[in-house]
Amino acid sequence: MTAFWSSGAADADPSPAPVTLDEAAKQAGDAAGWVEENWSTWLNTSLRIALILVIALVLRMLVRRALTKLIERMNRSAQAVQGTALGGLLVNAERRRQRSEAIGSVLRSIASFLILGTAGLMILGAFKIDLAPLLASAGVAGVAIGFGARNLVTDFLSGVFMIMEDQYGVGDSIDAGVASGEVIEVGLRVTKLRGDNGEIWYVRNGEIKRIGNLSQGWATSAVDVTVRSSEDLDRVSAVIGQVAEDLAEAHPWNEQLWGPVEVLGLTEVLLDSMTFRVAAKTMPGKALGVERELRWRIKRAFDAEGIRIVGGLPQQAEESAPDPTAGMAAPSAYASVTSPQSVAASPIAPPAPLAK
Repeated sequence: MTAFWSSGAADADPSPAPVTLDEAAKQAGDAAGWVEENWSTWLNTSLRIALILVIALVLRMLVRRALTKLIERMNRSAQAVQGTALGGLLVNAERRRQRSEAIGSVLRSIASFLILGTAGLMILGAFKIDLAPLLASAGVAGVAIGFGARNLVTDFLSGVFMIMEDQYGVGDSIDAGVASGEVIEVGLRVTKLRGDNGEIWYVRNGEIKRIGNLSQGWATSAVDVTVRSSEDLDRVSAVIGQVAEDLAEAHPWNEQLWGPVEVLGLTEVLLDSMTFRVAAKTMPGKALGVERELRWRIKRAFDAEGIRIVGGLPQQAEESAPDPTAGMAAPSAYASVTSPQSVAASPIAPPAPLAK
């Protein structure tokens, strides 16, 4: 009985068996050997990761600095031209600045994404991680995100190409199809336009299918002048030509004209009128003002020379003598006693008395 209780107490003792000195030395030797076998691999991997990070960060810094200097050079060139006569015609400093900053931001973002993304994949490769499943998953996720956000991607890509191709900028008057007005802000996703009545249109870049820029290049002013067909052609042409020369020499119209005012000749000849066309190339956005000034000067010159401008009602109707019978009423059918209307309206004669 005493032996039974003694063996049971020995079996229930939870304390572990003491580790001998030989076993501890063996475990320490195994650990030291494992570390000795793998420390070169760890050191090599750590050095590769550190080298990848250093190269990626240095390359990213250099690329971003180069892009920043390029953008600053573009802005300096725009500021150098600004203030001159040519700069006032061709360069908009705010437009150049916004366009260059937008392009620089896009290029910096793309460069950072490519450099850091490549560095991340190289670091994962240094850890002996199989990148094929990761790349496949990223490809599937990219396709799903692109399909779900295709409108956003379309707007972004359209904005990038619009800015890089300089299709329009701040201060331009454009016709974007869905809206028209003056551009007040150009973004990568949305373009803001101010309409003729002061309203602001937010137009997604992906919705713009065509763009008509009214502020690039030059504009055309065209004026049609209609005079009587009996006027002397040479005299009318000489008067209009003198007006065109005076306009080209007057200030500020001489700065708004990009070419001589030309009398293109007759565009229409009718029985009672003939039409002369006058045209000129002007600065963008100045065509309407030049047309108004041309009409003003031509009208004053024609009044001084006795040349009459016609339009509206035909000239023949204004000059023909009045018809004396125009105010007379049409003859009545009852004026003739033999007309069927008169016979029908005549009273019926009473019958003759009967003889007795």
